[in-house]
Amino acid sequence: MRLVLVGGGGFRVPLVYRALRRRPELAITELVLCDVEAARLAAIGHVLPPDPAIRIRLETDLTEAVRGADFVFSAIRVGGAAGRVADERRALSAGVLGQETVGAGGLAYGLRTLPVALELARAVADLAPTAWLINFTNPAGMITEASQAVLGNRVIGICDSPVGLVRRVCRALGVPEAELRTGRVAPDYAGVNHLGWLRSLRRDGVDLLPDLLGSDARIESFEEGRLFGAPLLRALGAVPNEYLHYYYNTAEVLAALAQGSTRGEFLLREQQDFYAAAAARPAEAPALWEATRRRREQSYLAEARAAEQPRDEQDLAGGGYEEVALDLMQALSGGPAARLIVNVANGATLPELPAELVIEAPCQVDSTGARPLPMAGLELHQLGLIAAVRAAERAAIEAVRTGSYQAALRAFALSPLVNSTRIAQRLLEDLLRADPALARLLRSIPDRSAK
Repeated sequence: MRLVLVGGGGFRVPLVYRALRRRPELAITELVLCDVEAARLAAIGHVLPPDPAIRIRLETDLTEAVRGADFVFSAIRVGGAAGRVADERRALSAGVLGQETVGAGGLAYGLRTLPVALELARAVADLAPTAWLINFTNPAGMITEASQAVLGNRVIGICDSPVGLVRRVCRALGVPEAELRTGRVAPDYAGVNHLGWLRSLRRDGVDLLPDLLGSDARIESFEEGRLFGAPLLRALGAVPNEYLHYYYNTAEVLAALAQGSTRGEFLLREQQDFYAAAAARPAEAPALWEATRRRREQSYLAEARAAEQPRDEQDLAGGGYEEVALDLMQALSGGPAARLIVNVANGATLPELPAELVIEAPCQVDSTGARPLPMAGLELHQLGLIAAVRAAERAAIEAVRTGSYQAALRAFALSPLVNSTRIAQRLLEDLLRADPALARLLRSIPDRSAK
């Protein structure tokens, strides 16, 4: 089979290749890395060790890359790390959060990325109509939902946050991770991308979550427990996804970000240094990449953790979204059916949400696709937050689909992390000044020349 990774010059691509080499049962014989930046492709090529079972091809032409693919992974970052820095700084200068997938930063990133993601979906539909498109690209829920309008259920979104949360809770409870794979332990996780809650963890039908919430020591033993604290977890009766820190502790995160550089600025420096060094010293590229990867993982969500709270060693080792993607690929290509937390259309799973809205939930996956498993409905707090966030993201999709300035403005105005129509308009105007292509796309922008 042929796997195409669009965004193939991205820093995390070697994680996918490393995982592929451990999974010969997937029968991937060709890996095509496609990227618009040839220099980044070459640098990543230096990192990847040769494997006689997998032919690696570097490609800058999307049409040639996608044609006849069996699977397409989308891991693009339109505007690169510099675009993320600009998104974060515009938001912070307006007094609101600028994280890349939530709030103003996520909406700016989504508006910039959606046209390219839709172009990719159309290319897959035309050139590889039987391929599965597995979306890594953030904001994953927004991009997956927009792409499904082109490819239907052949687009599935993935994220490593839910599986990471479940694994950490299992470790805190002393539950072997193997029991997740066998299905003996079943997580009830509900939400949308970067906005969900682990509501129960059943082993042989018995919920283990009360044992976790009843122990301060267990709560303090894992990352989300330290991040949110025992009082909030007990009040919620659930364990939130780490990204809910931006909603539950907005003021604290803004204060932390005001003290230094943003995550985007850190990654931009790290990436510039790595790609330049890998080009100059290709023989050292694997070691340079591993050292850079380690620093990236250590600093992940650093603004949310106290300095004395380093990340768990298991989380620094990798094994995140690339493993989810390959588990998904195996089930879709005729391997054993699997239960995975992925991003799919809601259907009738959560009747309080629209059927076509993409949710993040445990799914049964086989060669016919991914179907959400039955689950309890959302609590009012969960529903309210999801509805507000997804209303903003769906307005962004409408803006790109129809060229509507008004829909783009509505996206920023509806975001609960913007919470100001004046700031919403400022954010959109600043984004359009910085992105002429997006400004041209939103063809219904009113004439402001008289102002």
